[in-house]
Amino acid sequence: MRKAFFILLALIVVGALAFYLLTMPVTLPASALPDHAPDIANGKIMFIAGGCAECHAAPKGACDDLDIEDETVLTGGRCLKANVGTFHVPNISPDKATGIGRWTMLDFVNAMKRGVAPGGVHLYPAFPYTSYQRMTFEDLIDLKAYLDTLPAVSSTVPAHALRFPYNIRRGLGLFKRLYVDGKTFAPDPEASDAVNRGAYLVLGPSHCGECHSPRNALGGIIQSQAFAGAKSPDGKGTTPNITPSKDGIGDWTEEDIVYLLETGSTPDFDVIGETMVPVQENMAKLSGDDRSAIAAFLKTLPPRPDAVKKSDTANGDDAAQD
Repeated sequence: MRKAFFILLALIVVGALAFYLLTMPVTLPASALPDHAPDIANGKIMFIAGGCAECHAAPKGACDDLDIEDETVLTGGRCLKANVGTFHVPNISPDKATGIGRWTMLDFVNAMKRGVAPGGVHLYPAFPYTSYQRMTFEDLIDLKAYLDTLPAVSSTVPAHALRFPYNIRRGLGLFKRLYVDGKTFAPDPEASDAVNRGAYLVLGPSHCGECHSPRNALGGIIQSQAFAGAKSPDGKGTTPNITPSKDGIGDWTEEDIVYLLETGSTPDFDVIGETMVPVQENMAKLSGDDRSAIAAFLKTLPPRPDAVKKSDTANGDDAAQD
């Protein structure tokens, strides 16, 4: 019995040590940052493409209200309800006490590319750094410079309310071992400049795949079904298939996609609704060239059947996501 106890104790110690080492935050050194003069105008474009305000600007009413008062007042406070609990979106205004005013450029880049906040704290991937990691260092520097020009507002946000074991933040280190490498988007030498620009926007700042792709039990995107639609994170309805298949946008032309991004209207004279509305409104603020680039890239995706079955409920949840 004594021998068995010590063997068990040794296994526990080894397991704890392995967990500690495997979940250690991985960050970039200061030497990784390029010598780049911030371009605030481009930072604003990245802010719009990334939909930062839709999550981080204060909602008009309740925390799950989609409407916002001012997209430049990034006090946080919105609730993101998921099957693992509720995420409370943080303040990212330049306030030094409750926002990110004390963050250095390296702190910001590590949050975006590695999902690590100052102090070595793992960030939850409800903040889509799994896509933001593909952004260039230059665009991230520009984005931080733009954020620093916005109003600094004091606003303390509640802690996330997640169920076990998702409330063990350290465990995110294991998730990152599988889904976070910090690599910047690499253009396809065989693709056109427009397609590469669209791919960069879709896969990076605009993080389209985060909502339009199904996930596995670990929360990672199932790449073989990427962009083929998914269950909504809050469990209400689905997000549509946006691959060029018969189940998706196979019948749409690039011009149809551009028109949707600009106006919110579909080729069959329907309109988008609910959570897609602010996304489309951001797309409308991008240049015509960027909208065309996004359309060109989407048409190059592998055609895939719907990854999830459409709900038969009559409450309109599915239509609201289209």
